[in-house]
Amino acid sequence: MKKIAKRLVYSAACVLVAPLWLAVFCHAAIWGRGRALSSWSQTIGLLPGQCGVYLRRAFYSGVLEKVDEDCVISFGVLFSHPKTAIGRSAYIGPYSVIGEVDIQDDVLIGSQVSIMNGSKQHGIERLDCPIREQPGTWPRVTIGTDSWLGDRAIVMADVGKHCVVGAGAVVTRPVPDYAIVVGNPARIVKYRQASRPHSLPMVAGVVE
Repeated sequence: MKKIAKRLVYSAACVLVAPLWLAVFCHAAIWGRGRALSSWSQTIGLLPGQCGVYLRRAFYSGVLEKVDEDCVISFGVLFSHPKTAIGRSAYIGPYSVIGEVDIQDDVLIGSQVSIMNGSKQHGIERLDCPIREQPGTWPRVTIGTDSWLGDRAIVMADVGKHCVVGAGAVVTRPVPDYAIVVGNPARIVKYRQASRPHSLPMVAGVVE
């Protein structure tokens, strides 16, 4: 019965946000999808309470690559790329900023987390033109199933499955499955999987 009720509420929310979908598509035709999404993300992110959670979920289901009906997108969350995907039962905490990211099932993202598309978004080699005009690279980032990103973490690389990223950690290199990382730059301190070989060295964000 609860699932049916939630489904009905979700369907009603989709009807309510339908005009916003149209507004986004019209905006995108003029300014591009990225700018349109960023602009409307700021608006929809300010809706409070449980009503806001349902309306955001419905809104993003129409403008992002994938949004599961059971995910939670909290107050103040901002998205900058329409190819973002959000899996089943994923949770995104308040005031987080999300780039082009594949957020897989059962991921927990704390408050004020920033997930960036790599650390080379702007070139810095040339001095004859501003940094903002120099080309960079924007790799898609994946947050693996059942991983938890602590409050205020900054993530610039893939995080594997069943990982824990400590609060305030700065992830600059890929994190392997089952790893627990902390610090700036993030370093592996242990593995959640008891059978993980202990002979592997622990370095910043990756096992080599």
